Amino acid sequence: MVDTTSPTPDEAAENSVLQKAVIVGLQPGQAPHVLSEAARFARLLSAPLVIVHVDVTRFVTYEDPDGYVHSAPIDLNREAGVADFDDVRAAAASALEGSGLTWTARQLVGDPALAMKQLANTLDAQLIVVGTRKRGLGESIREFFTGSVAARLAHRQHRSVLVVPLEESVPDDQSEIWAD
Repeated sequence: MVDTTSPTPDEAAENSVLQKAVIVGLQPGQAPHVLSEAARFARLLSAPLVIVHVDVTRFVTYEDPDGYVHSAPIDLNREAGVADFDDVRAAAASALEGSGLTWTARQLVGDPALAMKQLANTLDAQLIVVGTRKRGLGESIREFFTGSVAARLAHRQHRSVLVVPLEESVPDDQSEIWAD
C-alpha cells in the first residue's frame, strides 16, 4: 500500500503522480463494494486511485490562479465534514491495506458532481466511480432538487462514469421512494 494522504508541500508534484487516476466518490457508511470496484478498475487500468469525500456543508468562495480553493462553511459545525473525511480515509486505509495500489484520499467542498469533475480534469482521470444510495423519501426529495450525482457527472464531462449499485436491489414491484 502506498498511502499519500498526508499533505504535500508541492501539490503539482502529487498531481503529476496521480495523472490518469481512477477517482471514487465515497461517503461514510457507504457500501464497501464501491471502493472494491474502484480498486479493481484501478488495477485493471494500472492507475492510481483517488478516494474523494465531498463536504457539502462547505462551499467554494474563490479559487486562486494556482488552484488553491478557499471555502466557507454553510453552518458553523465545521467539524462534521472533517470527521466524515477521517472516517472515509480510515475505511479506505483498512480496505486497501496490502493492495499494492498507489492511492490517496482528498476532501473536496461544494457540489459533489462539480467538485469531482474539476478534480478529474486536473488529474486527467480515466474513470470516475460512484455508488448508488439507499432510496428513501428524503433521498428522493434531495435528488428531485439537485439531481443524481452520477447523472450530472455523465452529462457534464467526457469521462466514463461507473455507477456501482447497492448490494440489495429494489424489487421490481416496490416503489423506489419507499425502499426499506
